Amino acid sequence: MNIRERNEESEIAMLSAYATKSRFSKGREKEEEPCDMRTCFQRDRDRIIHSKAFRRLMHKTQVFISPEGDHYRTRLTHTLEVSQIARTIAVSLKLNEDLTEAIALGHDLGHTPFGHLGEEDLNRVVPGGFHHNEQSVRVVRYVEKDGEGLNLCMEVMDGILNHRGACLPYTLEGKTVQISDKIAYVNHDIDDALRAGIITESDIPADCTEILGETPRKRIDFLIRDIVNNSMDKPDIIMTPHVKEAMYKLRKFLFDNVYNAKQLAFERKKYGACLSRIYEYFLENYDKVPQEFKTNSAFSKEQITADYTAGMTDRFALKLYNELGLEEK
Repeated sequence: MNIRERNEESEIAMLSAYATKSRFSKGREKEEEPCDMRTCFQRDRDRIIHSKAFRRLMHKTQVFISPEGDHYRTRLTHTLEVSQIARTIAVSLKLNEDLTEAIALGHDLGHTPFGHLGEEDLNRVVPGGFHHNEQSVRVVRYVEKDGEGLNLCMEVMDGILNHRGACLPYTLEGKTVQISDKIAYVNHDIDDALRAGIITESDIPADCTEILGETPRKRIDFLIRDIVNNSMDKPDIIMTPHVKEAMYKLRKFLFDNVYNAKQLAFERKKYGACLSRIYEYFLENYDKVPQEFKTNSAFSKEQITADYTAGMTDRFALKLYNELGLEEK
């Protein structure tokens, strides 16, 4: 019995009956020889961490574009915070920590530069629309490794695809990442908004803080405990109804008062059309799209141009925007 097989046996013996066991994975699109040391979900986690798309997250906006302070979140730090929250829940519920971590680390690989502004901008011009969860799956299936993709397990891709939107992941690990993503950005984006002076402590709805806690640390701890206490030995990830209501009210507050805040009007004016203009430029000048994005002839010019544009970092997109004189259009 090799190390991987021993670890698979340990999962079967130790994890919850509702956990996803790596030995029983639905597998990959392209069959591979198993590793003798790592389970399939451990390999997926490692492939994501070593990908170029993962490294680029450090230079992509979470909320604030090119902030002056050093302590604002980036898309990478958000991803790590989601992973930490999700792993804490997974370990407590005896779910598969490796699968949970792989989904969490990969969930935003397809996010655009400039955060919500960038996604909204591309969504206006890309045929069929643009959604970062769907793009994250494209990145791991078709874009990474010069078009070869990462060939991840079905459970990981399902969790990445369904971390947002109306559809639910089919694993509890995927559901854990889905709720952990909300817990992370609701609390950490509010924390950054306080740091930026967009809101004050007194602006945060008192009925939410009375239930969840007065600081991000207390709220995150409270929400994790509520999920664990309600979901232990259950086939679902569950929150107490009034706690869930308070968290979603806080989320609505965040959208109304931070993402759409009047104080960010300058950012919307300056960056709101950057990506659409870059996308349109490269669609018109398709020969300038790097060849590594064109390896699969099954995809349209529009899709490949969207892949290239969405994969840019904030600073690279701004550099192109200025060098190409797109602001003057």
